[in-house]
Amino acid sequence: MTTPHGALRDGTPDGTRDSTPDVLCRVLNRVAVITLNRPAVANALSHGMVRTLAALLERCRDDDAIVAVVLRGAGDKGFCAGGDVRELYRMTGEHGSEWLPCFVDEYRLDYLLHTFPKPVVALMDGITTGGGMGLAQGAALRVATERSRIAMQQTRIGLVPDVGATHFLARMPVELALYVGLTGVTLSGADALVAQLADRCVPSSWLRTFDARLERVKWDGDVLAALRRVFEPPCNVVPHAALDGQMAWIVRYFDKRSGVERIAATLRNDLARDDLAREHRQWLQATLDALASHSPTMLCVTREALLRGRQSTLAESFRMELGIVSRAIGEGDFREGVRAYLVDNDRKPRWAPMSLAEVQAERVRHFLASPWKPDAHPLASLGDA
Repeated sequence: MTTPHGALRDGTPDGTRDSTPDVLCRVLNRVAVITLNRPAVANALSHGMVRTLAALLERCRDDDAIVAVVLRGAGDKGFCAGGDVRELYRMTGEHGSEWLPCFVDEYRLDYLLHTFPKPVVALMDGITTGGGMGLAQGAALRVATERSRIAMQQTRIGLVPDVGATHFLARMPVELALYVGLTGVTLSGADALVAQLADRCVPSSWLRTFDARLERVKWDGDVLAALRRVFEPPCNVVPHAALDGQMAWIVRYFDKRSGVERIAATLRNDLARDDLAREHRQWLQATLDALASHSPTMLCVTREALLRGRQSTLAESFRMELGIVSRAIGEGDFREGVRAYLVDNDRKPRWAPMSLAEVQAERVRHFLASPWKPDAHPLASLGDA
């Protein structure tokens, strides 16, 4: 098996280079271990990394000597902190649609992972957000740790939870999906188990011996079952999940029949009560603060997209998300959100409109309407899965 950077041998990285590439790959015991290698930025994805990952996965798919794939991140910060939003901001400020292929290629990569014919393991240690979730949630075995910080925070910068989120958040109860998707709350590894966004939770220190354990696996039967056994106790732990104690609140406030304005109003009304326990009050305030700071338009669009995604195929979800993102970047709040939270960092976004009450139903429908005819959609060739 080869990569764009040179030949690979079992257990050996591909030789010496003048500069270290952003994606590394080596083969251990017939498993392709692919490492995202931008540790200084928590392995945030560039367009080049997306294309390299797609090429590597296609080679792994077609190579009979490879039985499985492992995705992991380099360094101590995390698995993957999403896409390179600053670079995207630069690209969207220029004329044309140079940015569109970035999303098209990333969604194709995520779809490939969801439909990959061989088991994929994602090691979600540390920060795993946005595009990192797109990679991890396509894996057959999603492994979190006590260091995991998992979130879909796109509404904060004027986008919709994408990279397949309208599909993979549908694995959880609808109220929880709305809570996670609208607020962008950060989940722990234990929370991810509760939310069905992880299959195992192991101590992060255990990952230091992962390669040695992987090399001892015997591939004499079900490959995925053998990979699961790598993470059996005492490695697999189920720590306390804060989400367990919050589920009753989430079900109360994030009823699927409630629009975002009503959700916010109910949170605000209950916050005014005098008989609240401190933990409940803190949760109410944090949840309301999140909704108050995010793009009102994209909160309303996200609610509708998450509900539609529960009735959609994976391919339909990706096509819907691309349409929403295209409109959000071309005529929505994206650039203002990035300016406020990442560029100028004044944390004072000037959303259009500024309040949930001003968001018109026809505006929401406009964002959800595809900019392309079905046969001209950039993702028209995705399968029916």
